[in-house]
Amino acid sequence: MSRVGNAPITVPKGVEISISGQDVTVKGSKGTLSQTMPGPISVSLDEGEVTVGRVDDERQSRALHGLSRSLINNMVIGVSEGFRKDLEIIGVGYRAQAKGKDALELALGYSHSISYKAPEGIEFDVPEPTKIGVIGIDKQVVGQVAAEIRSYRKPEPYKGKGVRYVGERVIRKAGKAGK
Repeated sequence: MSRVGNAPITVPKGVEISISGQDVTVKGSKGTLSQTMPGPISVSLDEGEVTVGRVDDERQSRALHGLSRSLINNMVIGVSEGFRKDLEIIGVGYRAQAKGKDALELALGYSHSISYKAPEGIEFDVPEPTKIGVIGIDKQVVGQVAAEIRSYRKPEPYKGKGVRYVGERVIRKAGKAGK
């Protein structure tokens, strides 16, 4: 029995859900998201609650049950509240600069600066030169953009310099042992 899949999704005020076959579309104040559910999954809307069920008890159906419910729940949260992933830059001379709402210029210790243009629906918030906020309605895209920015200069284990998620713990190594 899927504990995640069987939990109903409450639809907040201002969010409208339409289900046509296997396509689920969620509209809210921040935008619109759409997802196609896999074949063995059924979605129904009753009195402000979305329930996700499975047609049969096959292994694949059980595996997709909780996933489908989580995807719909993330769409509901995204169009009503949105998602945010915060990054911090650590290192002397390392900094980020906003170039409009959807572009960044990063100085990460290379001989050149790195320009990053966000995909559609993603915005950047740069309150300080060492802090970056990735904001959007699609949880997967927000996480992917944050991971791409982090990949330009991952935190290294000796001094801890690089781009990391806020709250990420970097395990430090001891340097060379001197005489």
